[in-house]
Amino acid sequence: MMVDGGTYSCKKTDKTLHGICKDTGLDCLDMSNIRAISRSLHIKALLLWLIIVPTCVLGIFFYGQKVSSFFRPLWDTPPKSFNVITHYYAENVSMEHLCDIHGWKIRDTPRRVFDAILFSNEVDMLTIRWQELNPVVTKFVILESNTTFTGLPKPLNFAINRKQYKFAEPKLKYRIYAPSLPTSLGQNPFYEEAIQRVELDKLIREAGILEDDLLIMSDLDEIPSAHTINILRWCDNIPPVLHLQLREYMYSFEFPMSYDSWRAQVHLYKPGKTRYGHFRQADVLFSEAGWHCSFCFRHIRDFVFKMKAYSHVDRVRFSYFLDHARLQDIICRGADLFDMLPEEYTFQKIIAKMGPIPHFLSAVHLPSYLIDNADKFRYLLPGGCVREN
Repeated sequence: MMVDGGTYSCKKTDKTLHGICKDTGLDCLDMSNIRAISRSLHIKALLLWLIIVPTCVLGIFFYGQKVSSFFRPLWDTPPKSFNVITHYYAENVSMEHLCDIHGWKIRDTPRRVFDAILFSNEVDMLTIRWQELNPVVTKFVILESNTTFTGLPKPLNFAINRKQYKFAEPKLKYRIYAPSLPTSLGQNPFYEEAIQRVELDKLIREAGILEDDLLIMSDLDEIPSAHTINILRWCDNIPPVLHLQLREYMYSFEFPMSYDSWRAQVHLYKPGKTRYGHFRQADVLFSEAGWHCSFCFRHIRDFVFKMKAYSHVDRVRFSYFLDHARLQDIICRGADLFDMLPEEYTFQKIIAKMGPIPHFLSAVHLPSYLIDNADKFRYLLPGGCVREN
């Protein structure tokens, strides 16, 4: 600045600042104090970043999956709604009337039915499934691999326990699948799953399936009811591809979750066109057509095996998730094995399904073989949550 008899200076000194403050009557800080405050602010900002960044990283590591799931309605859209076909059934009603009430026509003879599955370690659920479907199925087609989808070696559980399936032996088409190239840990599990479904598709053709035969495509624990398949094999004019709405359970039939299971499906087989899959292939859904019992195992070790072996192995974020005592506690409470939030497309449904699944003490409308052998399968019924170690 220019002063009388002086020279121009661009430097603002503490003395100059005090003069200005005195002339204006302002309460000012000197430059040294300003520098000290500036340094203090820099240090606080640095400390803040040192706290915030690690906290955010840890938060994402431990809770990122939950945050992502909770805000799913903001970044994901629900699939197209199904056209739902009302399912009519009651005991002692004629098949002709059942076909007619669905808008279909009864056939002179029933279609042949092929039930095709991949097998891992669900020994008891396979018994319940085949006993339920045995009266209406022509051929049971089953493929078993010596590795899991995640590349882990596994015993041939069906071959080991084959004797207990003698009732299905005359209808059985079984093959062991061994990958031509060794699978590796860390591989994409969905890729290996797709390969095994292609191999199952080949086995179905070898089993002798023909055009217009009925083909059931589902995971082993997705069990269509016998009366559902009976209606579809006896009625004409049914949709060529029909998804099945199954009541969904977790750990046992004590914990019903919803009717949101739809991946099970039935096809009128078309040579050269029908391909085995576990994805949406039509827009038609046949209501209340069976049961889907996820993680319904007798032994805790089987829970651990599936958690490490199936396609969603990425959900096992921490090793303590596999602790036997933790798993037993979660099974009896109906809580989530992977400590996840519900996978839904609306906040209303997410909030409604948060927390453990409520206990349901009814055992009505379940597979008949399960009820006939209630003592053997007590762990699958209400009040039987304790598993064998």
